Amino acid sequence: MKLVVKKLDASKRELKFEVPKERVTVTLNEVYKDLGKVAKIKGFRPGKVPRHVLEAEHSDLAKEETLKKIIPLIYQEGIQQENISPLDYPDIKDVEFKDGIIKFSAQVDLKPEVKINSYKGIKVKRKGSEVTDEEINKTLDYFKTSQGADKEVVIDDEFAKGLGFPNLEAFKKSLSRQMEIDKDRQNRMDLENQIVDGLLKAAKLSVPQSFVNKQLEQRVMEMLERMKNQGLAEEELKKKEVELRKDLQKVVEKDVNLYLIFDKIRELENITVKEGENLPTKVMEFLMKEASWEEK
Repeated sequence: MKLVVKKLDASKRELKFEVPKERVTVTLNEVYKDLGKVAKIKGFRPGKVPRHVLEAEHSDLAKEETLKKIIPLIYQEGIQQENISPLDYPDIKDVEFKDGIIKFSAQVDLKPEVKINSYKGIKVKRKGSEVTDEEINKTLDYFKTSQGADKEVVIDDEFAKGLGFPNLEAFKKSLSRQMEIDKDRQNRMDLENQIVDGLLKAAKLSVPQSFVNKQLEQRVMEMLERMKNQGLAEEELKKKEVELRKDLQKVVEKDVNLYLIFDKIRELENITVKEGENLPTKVMEFLMKEASWEEK
């Protein structure tokens, strides 16, 4: 394998590969062997089709399958050989399969250096989860005005029975438990936001704008697709696209920075993330345990 690495800018590299005929032939032979097992050609039983017949019938398919096998493999060998840490999947270009030799180029954004030291002991304050009588009464007031009737609803035992409770007291206890669960959920989110703020202040990194733009484009397209499925007209979608790009720019920049910070902490702390597990969730669990807690 021949490999030439070109520096396009401070954070982008172009890798030009040339795979020799000897190596391509090995993969091509494997592809034809697999094709021979399933190819249906008149006059021949599966697995008994001569190579020259397969070549005559399926040469384009064989080349396509060979490229699918070789390009990812060679690319991985190349970035390991050059000690390159890509930020995302490569942009594969200029693919050529000629005279048994495969050539292609791969453009990659480099993973930026993340400097962060004070990620342990981030100060967090947790609010209480207790539900006050005042809060319960405010919620009951909401029930009074949200029933859609002209006159105010009376919140009493009869009202509670209508909701499946023996009396008003039982309804209040159930309401209090649910409100406490909601508070716990909000408190958890609040703690995570405090840690996120601490991380973003403590970390130094510079993410390639091209990568941010790519993530922004993906996020916008996903949201537009959902809106389209919900029946939004084409004219409205075009207006929404402009709004979404403006609204999501800062959000995506923050998300990208945060993910790279999480990944750096994972590396520094040797945190194992198994298949199916979520990297930010695993790292956040670690940071919660290491945080400096203070009750509000």
